[in-house]
Amino acid sequence: MQSEVMFAGFGGQGILLSGKILAHAAMEEGNEVAWIPSYGPEMRGGTAYCLVVISDRPIGSPIIKNPMHLVAMNRPSLDKFARLIKPGGVILTNVSLIPEGSGRDDVDEVRLPAGEIAVGIGNGKAANIVALSAFVARSKLVSLETLRHCIETEFEKRPKLIPLNLQAMEAGIEAVQKLPN
Repeated sequence: MQSEVMFAGFGGQGILLSGKILAHAAMEEGNEVAWIPSYGPEMRGGTAYCLVVISDRPIGSPIIKNPMHLVAMNRPSLDKFARLIKPGGVILTNVSLIPEGSGRDDVDEVRLPAGEIAVGIGNGKAANIVALSAFVARSKLVSLETLRHCIETEFEKRPKLIPLNLQAMEAGIEAVQKLPN
């Protein structure tokens, strides 16, 4: 079993952090993992993306042309990466910034207002955790309990942020569960 997830958006949206948390959760569950970050010359506001490769065997190469899944937090990212996703994968789009769909009918497209959900719980910066949690709930690449543990671990040096991010996680899970499969 190998699965690849591309997280993409503007710098400052927590794209690399989302990938890092998913990679950590996959490692906690005993998988082989590669996390490959990439960002433009200016992180905040520039283009940022990362690829997470999860496998139950050693990963031959972390360079993947056609990942299985995409979490797109802005329109340029959806435009650039949606066509590369393998049929049958999940494309989660942040409809707070992307009103249009991917145009793909061979993937599970999850359209979620991650930004609006995050604002609704008190902090728009948590949109990445909303989207990550919704993606994990839909794809089932790792357990939600492991994801929760890794979110808590990620923010243990800033404990005031743990309740907000756990609330963002629950909101993302709840929102995706309300969507049709």
